[in-house]
Amino acid sequence: MSIFKGLTLTDMRTISLLFTLLFSVILIAQDGRIPLDTVVETTNSVKINGKIVPYKASTGMQPVWDDNGNIIASLYYTYYQRTDVKKKAKRPIIMSFNGGPGSASVWMHIAYTGPKILKIDDEGYPVQPYGVKDNPNSILDVADIVYVNPVNTGFSRPIVQKGKKVDRSKFFGINADIQYLAGWLQTFITRYNRWESPKYIIGESYGGTRVMGLAAELQNRHWMYLNGVIMVSPADYKVLRTQGSVDYAINLPYFTATAWYHKMLAPALQNKDLLEILPEAEEFAINTLLPAIAKGGFISDPEKNRVADKFAYYSGLSKKSILQNNLEVSPSFFWKELLRDKKGMTVGRLDSRYLGLDKRESGVSSDYNSEITSWLHSFTPAINYYIREELNFKTDVKYNVFGPVRPWDNRNDKVREGLRQAMAQNPYLKVLVQSGYYDGATTYFGAKYTMWKTDPSGKLKNRFFFKGYRSGHMMYLRKDDLQKANDDLRQFIMNSLSKGLPAKYE
Repeated sequence: MSIFKGLTLTDMRTISLLFTLLFSVILIAQDGRIPLDTVVETTNSVKINGKIVPYKASTGMQPVWDDNGNIIASLYYTYYQRTDVKKKAKRPIIMSFNGGPGSASVWMHIAYTGPKILKIDDEGYPVQPYGVKDNPNSILDVADIVYVNPVNTGFSRPIVQKGKKVDRSKFFGINADIQYLAGWLQTFITRYNRWESPKYIIGESYGGTRVMGLAAELQNRHWMYLNGVIMVSPADYKVLRTQGSVDYAINLPYFTATAWYHKMLAPALQNKDLLEILPEAEEFAINTLLPAIAKGGFISDPEKNRVADKFAYYSGLSKKSILQNNLEVSPSFFWKELLRDKKGMTVGRLDSRYLGLDKRESGVSSDYNSEITSWLHSFTPAINYYIREELNFKTDVKYNVFGPVRPWDNRNDKVREGLRQAMAQNPYLKVLVQSGYYDGATTYFGAKYTMWKTDPSGKLKNRFFFKGYRSGHMMYLRKDDLQKANDDLRQFIMNSLSKGLPAKYE
């Protein structure tokens, strides 16, 4: 007997439509695509500083539109809201980015500020079974957080008509990245009704460049005024890897910190605490090493030898190797050279506490970055499990921890000036910089230099704050620094709220 017997024509059409929709959903799943605009919500709670914090997690896709109203991309995000808050207008919201460029917002999401963190040991090394656990240090007690994945990271992808190519100029460069992300954030804030809330942006590594630029773009093009900008181990491409005198000189204090950690300094320094010796190294770097390097080959032999002696004293390297590099010692050479004779091992780039083994002890650079391989070991399985099984976002699409975004257009980099202008125009706006002393990719002293150069007048310096930690690029992977860094964020948020005061200069 037919199952359709007795049904009207309208009933038959309805059933046909349902089958069509079901078949379409199956095709979408098999084809590895995600709906352009969708959200999945779950609820949970976490104990932070001894108190239960209930929250809702909203995770999904939100489109990016061009000026003509066409969808050109869809970004994957995860948004955590504390649910026992009565007045959302007073509740801060933090918009969070990682870096790369081309890195997903996975690192701070499940290792720093979010309600879940990796199952790792107290120093940040992977352990099995992989996964996540509650984060008792999360800042969700004081602020809601949205983690945003730029195009080609996480599940975020560009949208193009069949047969056409992606217009890379819309996404993959300093200014394009800032422009489309600012528009996306404007939509997000509108959708979730957060215009009244105090707003913060946080960016790690390249995310430092991104949020400096976003501060100005959000304020000047979307009229979104911020209370705070937070830069975690920021990359500043005005200096980083430029191979100029400043680039070489400001790496020296990082050399000192790493050599101290591996016990490669002379007893006069090694027997002191790290924070006692770093000011000495900073003073030498700025006042002695920088002008010496600036003289190039025209420096006198006596001065060059005096500087090389001190360089060796503060770096743990031999005077001979320093002179062979003409005082211009690159971080990549340092990672290879520091422990070459002592252990025959390399030190990590993003966190120089990590050790690596190269095929040959000879050479001027490491075979691989020992720290990033360790981190991918623990982050990749954890984020894939967490998104699909705990946040309940189901898809066969590959989660790009690192996505294809290069070549990246670094031209017309004006983000420092953008941040300065945003601060000058907005008396509420304050800046916090957090760095690990053992970060050799974006060094802590380089971050200080960025602060100094952002405001040449010095009139804004009382609104810049620096915090350093005894770890590397991702300082929060070390248990002690996870607690300290989150507490520093809490204090910064509380100290940058308006508290009813008008935004004006006296």
